[in-house]
Amino acid sequence: MKRLLGFALIFATPALGDTDLAQPRWANEQLPDARQEAQAQALMETLRCLVCQGQSIADSDADLAGSMRAMVRTRIAAGEKPSAIRDWLIARYGNWVSFAPPVQPLTWPLWAAPIVLLLAGLWLARARFAGRSKR
Repeated sequence: MKRLLGFALIFATPALGDTDLAQPRWANEQLPDARQEAQAQALMETLRCLVCQGQSIADSDADLAGSMRAMVRTRIAAGEKPSAIRDWLIARYGNWVSFAPPVQPLTWPLWAAPIVLLLAGLWLARARFAGRSKR
């Protein structure tokens, strides 16, 4: 009995991943105004899909990304500035939603780590090569 229940749960899981709800109107439709659509596309490419995490909301097929695309297009069509929309999304979801998080004291280690690691690698390589040339 337990084995049958386990198999049922394994095969039912993918079916639960999709929603039956219809996507909002602007999730997959472009705005009629080409200038506004260009603004929306530029903004959507800088925003991270919270489900996929490695894709922008412009590229993601996730339902949440579709809802976020619709929200961005709706607000731009209403005349809101992309920077205001971006600020609202960051306030709602945190800096993680942005592909370019701001430089803050909390994020300094993230920005400094590549430089520190590069300098440490150069120092180790110099010490290794200096030891070989003395032989």
